[in-house]
Amino acid sequence: MMCAAPKQGQKLPAGVDVEKETVLTGQVLDTDGTPVAGAFVRLLDSTGEFTAEVVASGTGDYRFFAAPGTWTIRALSSRGNGDITVSPDGAGIYESDVTVLAG
Repeated sequence: MMCAAPKQGQKLPAGVDVEKETVLTGQVLDTDGTPVAGAFVRLLDSTGEFTAEVVASGTGDYRFFAAPGTWTIRALSSRGNGDITVSPDGAGIYESDVTVLAG
């Protein structure tokens, strides 16, 4: 049974100024919308160059601090892979979920 409580999102570390920082955050999900824990989440720049990697939390959450521009967020997991493109245009929190598809 699904809980109907609103998604709280991730707590940001103390000292993060969302007026100045560009934060890319979201969840890795499978095609049923189930969070994928432990997925490797990569941040690629506009030319496809690897920039950073984090491991999704137990609830599938990821977070990167980036600069405005165009980024690809790619998730790699045992349940499949997926990617999305995000284009933050300034400081703030940009939430984007990544759905992985079995290949």
